[in-house]
Amino acid sequence: MHIYYLTRRTLSCFAAAVIVLALAAATNMLSQNPDRKASVPAVNPVYIGNTQEKAVAIMVNVDWGEKVLPAMIKMFKNKRIEATFFITGRFAQKNQELVQEIARSGFEIGNHGYSHPHPNSMGLEQNKNEIIKTEQVLTGLNVKVSKIFAPPYGEHQQHVLKAANSLGYKTIMWTIDTLDWQDPSPEAIIKKVLSKADNGALVLTHPKECTVAALPAVIDALRAQDFSFKTVTGILQ
Repeated sequence: MHIYYLTRRTLSCFAAAVIVLALAAATNMLSQNPDRKASVPAVNPVYIGNTQEKAVAIMVNVDWGEKVLPAMIKMFKNKRIEATFFITGRFAQKNQELVQEIARSGFEIGNHGYSHPHPNSMGLEQNKNEIIKTEQVLTGLNVKVSKIFAPPYGEHQQHVLKAANSLGYKTIMWTIDTLDWQDPSPEAIIKKVLSKADNGALVLTHPKECTVAALPAVIDALRAQDFSFKTVTGILQ
């Protein structure tokens, strides 16, 4: 009888040891094979706003153009247009009064990174630092920054999106790219925007003379079609 109970006890200990070893092996496999871990949901950028409302948002990416911005601001104010300016930290540091004027005029300010690098070529922490540094510069100027981020060059690999998301920012792309940085004619900009305008469209522009020349006609034509103009944050709601 003693042999019987000893055998049962030995088998129970052996079984427990096997379970412990199996769990340890599984844990080790997961640590050595990250692909076996539970997948982390992808972060997606925003390409369009609320499609249930007949509205568009004009977004202006700013890392240069200080000579053109005053005319653009004046035109938007004359046309009673809401718009969103995505500004780099380095531009804000060099043009503090101009950036404060944009904010005082009631326009929305978004984050365009600090030094306009290629985000895809940088690590997650570097991307976070670009966003944080810009936010610090803008808030230091008493400028309210909306939690929206327009990545330079439109680069948006997952680590770029996750960097912004971890800081509470939505990454904003565009619906219509005017390509105004290539200096097209105002007529070309007008044709491109009006041919693609739709509910919730995000219209990407820059502070260029051709853009300032084109936008009044774009605004008048879209208003004639009963479109309204909102900030990026407003059109996402």
